Amino acid sequence: MMKDFNIKEFLNYVIFSIGDTHVRISSIVALTTFLIIAFLLLKFIKRSIYRTQRFDQAKKYSIYTLIRYVLLVIIIISSLQILGFSLSVLLAGSAALLVGLGLGIQNLFSDYISGIIILIDSSVKVDDIIEVNGIVGRVSEINLRTTSILTRDDKNIILPNSALTGNELINWTHNEKAARFEVIVGVDYSSDVELVMKLLKEAAKEEDSVLSTPEPFVRFIDFGDSSLNFSVHFWVEGVFRVENTKSDIRVRIFQKFNENNITIPFPQRVIHTSDS
Repeated sequence: MMKDFNIKEFLNYVIFSIGDTHVRISSIVALTTFLIIAFLLLKFIKRSIYRTQRFDQAKKYSIYTLIRYVLLVIIIISSLQILGFSLSVLLAGSAALLVGLGLGIQNLFSDYISGIIILIDSSVKVDDIIEVNGIVGRVSEINLRTTSILTRDDKNIILPNSALTGNELINWTHNEKAARFEVIVGVDYSSDVELVMKLLKEAAKEEDSVLSTPEPFVRFIDFGDSSLNFSVHFWVEGVFRVENTKSDIRVRIFQKFNENNITIPFPQRVIHTSDS
């Protein structure tokens, strides 16, 4: 009986007190057990989500991230209750502070809401190639408040989620991994139009990163001031590094034009002078 009494006395020992709330050793033990169970539950949920074949990797990431944030809120609230804190008292005590900070945290709140929207509707997913505010990059991480993207210059940029939902955004890989791009070039008016179109198409088809299906095609865009303007259209899967592909195609075009005596005109100015 003496041993049982000592254990009970030990568990009921008050570590510290905050107002009317007394944090006991038993509360710490209960909290530790609860947190271990919560951690194992999160791990089990993550493993179950990533094992399923019903969703792609980006969708799995969004689902798990959303579930994780919801569970973290529940864990925090439950942890406070286990320690003996009254949530009603905490909310009442912080009400005035929250009202005072309300105007100051509007943008922050907007970022969190935008993050929830992005995770739910999957308009932007991890590994998507997006363009926003003139910045092109691959989405590397989506958090509740911010989204991290890796630019073509290998720079990591952290954008508030409201910037993604509140501005015009181009998602190059929203529906599929391949996207269409173009290279524009002008040639001299004396050029053989059919030969030019043939060479442009060959230059695109010979590039390894360009898809054979759909097949590249060429358009005669317009009659320019000093050139006939053409555009060659092609599809690539490596959207993130497409500027390298465009550069390689331009090199091929330049080489083919030189081999076939096709001239790319450049602006010329004639200056007239008069003798005094």
